[in-house]
Amino acid sequence: MELFSYCVNGLVKRKTLVLDLDETLIHSHHDGVQRQTVRPGTPPDFVLRVTIDQHPIRFFVHKRPHVDFFLECVSQWYDLVVFTASMEIYGAAVADNLDRNRGILNRRYFRQHCTLELGCYTKDLSIVNEDLSSVFILDNSPGAYRYNPDNAIPIKSWFADPSDTALLNLLPMLDALRFVSDVRSILSRNLHLHSLW
Repeated sequence: MELFSYCVNGLVKRKTLVLDLDETLIHSHHDGVQRQTVRPGTPPDFVLRVTIDQHPIRFFVHKRPHVDFFLECVSQWYDLVVFTASMEIYGAAVADNLDRNRGILNRRYFRQHCTLELGCYTKDLSIVNEDLSSVFILDNSPGAYRYNPDNAIPIKSWFADPSDTALLNLLPMLDALRFVSDVRSILSRNLHLHSLW
């Protein structure tokens, strides 16, 4: 057993898991939204107060079920990176609240790091890690990973369902994926899933 663990640790380097925020790990709405997707009366997990273009705005943020446990697990297996198409002032505040001073979400990319193409903010994973064999993204928007579909795990958009278990359901695969030499050898088989949502 010691020899096996040495071989695994010696040959397979630690990989990078890139995490989207909105509708993947959290859902938020802000002051003045006419139609809220969250059931009225459901308290937010936290409230952000940010100023955008000199206008103070409150965002009411709801965490996807099991997100804290999910982050606790995957942070032991991967280097975690936040990559969101949101504005930095908002995305950084969300990431701070999810991190809770644990230092697991220190690397962050925001809207200014995306490419605006066909009305969609696209995330180029090569700016996160040049070695595309060891980086992949968890995102609810196929347009976001248009450049790197072989490096993506699609997840259904989350808005309000308190019984959602999507993050828990991913843990067995993520546990196994850290031991493959090239994530694309596995994730390229999932391409048919990317258009379901």
